[in-house]
Parts: sequence; C-alpha cells; structure tokens
Amino acid sequence: MSQFSPFSKEELIPQEEKLEIKKQKGELFIGLPKETYLSEKRVCLTPDAVAALSANGHRIVIETGAGDGANFTDKEYSDAGAKISYNVEEAFKCNIVLKVAPPTETEIAYLNPKTILISSLQLKTQCKSYFEALTKKKITAIAFDYIKDDHNSYPIVKSLSEIAGTASMLIAGELMSGTNKGNGLLLGNIGGVPPTSVVIFGAGTVGEYAAKTAIGLGARVKVFDNSISKLRKLQDCLSSPIYTSTLQPKSIHKALMRCDVAIGAVRGKNRSPICATEEMVQRMKEGAILVDVAIDRGGCFETSNVTTHKTPTFVKHGVIHYCVPNIPARYSRTASVSISNIFTPYLLHIADEGGFENTARFDKSLRNGMYAYHGILTNKTVANWFDLPFRDINLLFL
Repeated sequence: MSQFSPFSKEELIPQEEKLEIKKQKGELFIGLPKETYLSEKRVCLTPDAVAALSANGHRIVIETGAGDGANFTDKEYSDAGAKISYNVEEAFKCNIVLKVAPPTETEIAYLNPKTILISSLQLKTQCKSYFEALTKKKITAIAFDYIKDDHNSYPIVKSLSEIAGTASMLIAGELMSGTNKGNGLLLGNIGGVPPTSVVIFGAGTVGEYAAKTAIGLGARVKVFDNSISKLRKLQDCLSSPIYTSTLQPKSIHKALMRCDVAIGAVRGKNRSPICATEEMVQRMKEGAILVDVAIDRGGCFETSNVTTHKTPTFVKHGVIHYCVPNIPARYSRTASVSISNIFTPYLLHIADEGGFENTARFDKSLRNGMYAYHGILTNKTVANWFDLPFRDINLLFL
C-alpha cells in the first residue's frame, strides 16, 4: 500500500454493520396538584387524557379536588386509572409535575430534586427567589406558554387566545344588558333595529376570534392594528368583509364615539401599547362596554385597571370596564380540555422517545419552552430580568 494512502489498513477491512438501537419506551410518573392560585379553576389533564396515558402504562397521581373547578370529579379520574391523593405533597413528589399556574415557593419545597415541572411562567408576577428556589433543587422547568411548535406558533397560547377572543364578546353581550348597568342593547342584529357596533384593537388570534363571534351575532366590526399583514390575513379568514385600519388617533376617536363595545387585544413585546387615551374613552357612549383582554400586559386603554373574577367590572366616565386577566379561567372546563389536548400528545411523545432527556435533546419545541435545566437558567429574558446567570440550552445538550 502506498505510504500516501489516506486510509489505514484497518479502515480498508470490511467492518461490522452498526444498526441504530431501538429507543426504550419510558414510563412516566405524572403528578397533578390542585391549583391554589386565586380564581384558577383549570386542570392540565382531563379524565379522558388520564385514561389515554394510563392505557400506555403511565402512572398519574392527582390531588383530591384538582378537577373540581372544571367539573371533573375524583371518581372520573379514579375510573380513568389515576391515583387520588389526599396528601398535598404526594402529587408534587412525582417525576413530572403539571400545573396551570406556576408553583409557589412553598410548593417548590415539596418537589423532589431534579423534578420536571411543566406550568405557565407568568414572568411579570415572579420574583428572583422563585428562580433561586428552582436552582437550589436542580429543577428542569418548562413554561407551556413559551413552547413553540414546528409551524412557529405557540399552540397553548393560541388555543387560550381563541377562548379569550370568543369569551370577550360573550362577556360584552352579558354586560350590555340593563341589569349590569349597560345600555340595554342586545349584541347582534335584529330586524328593524340598528346592529351593535364593535371596535377591536389587535388583529391577532384574540382579535380574530372576537371578530368572528361578533360577525356571527350580526354586529358591525372595525379592527385596528399596525400590521397590514395581520389585517389582510384577518380579512381573508372572515366570512364577510369588515372595516380595518392602522392605529390612527383620528380614526380611533371616531370609531370609539360610535361603538357599543371596544375590545383591547394588542399585546406588544413588553407592554401593550395604549391604543385609546383617557380622552377618547371619555367621549364614548354612556353605558358602552370596554373589555381589555391585554390587561395582563398593561392594557390597551389608558383607563384600564386590573379587576378580578370576583369583582370583574368598574365604571369610569360612564363606560363599563372589564379588565380581568386570565379570561379563559372563567370557562375552566373548555380551557382544561383545550390544554389537555395539547399536553397529552406531548407526554406520549416524551415516553415514546425514551424519556424527557432524549426528547429535549432533539425536540426544539420543548427546548423553546424550557427556562431552567437541572437548575441552570436557560432563558435569556428571565436571566436578564432578574440579573441571574444564564447558559444557552443548546450548549447544555452538546
């Protein structure tokens, strides 16, 4: 053999074929604690989802009463194959813990080290000690509202936005009745009666479903957004043409003066932009309804202040304001089914891939949602916000 040959003698000898080893299917041990956050009635898995997971050999522990808010009983969960726990801590001791609201620091203390926590993050309500507690226990934490799929969309956020958009119009219709200090109008179009007028700020998912609901009831709809692409897309997906415009103060002023309902659904990057000033709200009709769906990001109306599910409205300048964050929690069963439909395939996929570690290594959507890996912060926004050390998740999986 020539001394200049790029191959060694051993490399030229036929080698044994190496086949890919079949992934060993993993068994999941999932805990569903009862939600303790004020007015949070949703649950991450329905009894049907539990039945599907149990049929695949996975174990589920549910704290008693966890499904009560969404009208799912302990018996339904038990019949589906879950273990009902009467100990507050037991559901937190599972390998994977599912929650809608993020756990409190007391609840984090219940978690075993290296637990996988899947919940919302609700960054604006968190403090530095929350992330320090996760780090101390080496928790791997995934924010389901940050999970981005292969289509570059956020499936759970989108699903809950659909509920919020539809619900915003149903809530407005309810508030318009005379019993709620409204002007006594019916949201819709009755023969011989002028249709109600609706103004929507935002042409995203919330705005789209609010517009669909309003049009379905026969209302006149005007949508404002600074993205021409979003406005064009919205017009394409609606059953009838509507008035659309960019956010121009003069046009907004006119539209608000004539409308019966105004919906705020522009989120923005850090804070929702103020689309309507106090002066504009002051010029609205007496008894008009204002539903600010973006209140969790600061709100689209200058007059908006956070309200609760218990006391949802206040009146300012004669306009009824509904500014409850987390509107989907009001429709807890629908929201729970929606969340569960997204969680169940994810969990089954994690098991099929041999466990969370294997899945996260190759599944970009899970890594997008991860903000802590074995206690190491992997979300730059969170790290910068609280001045904490940060590591790129992709480097940890090398």
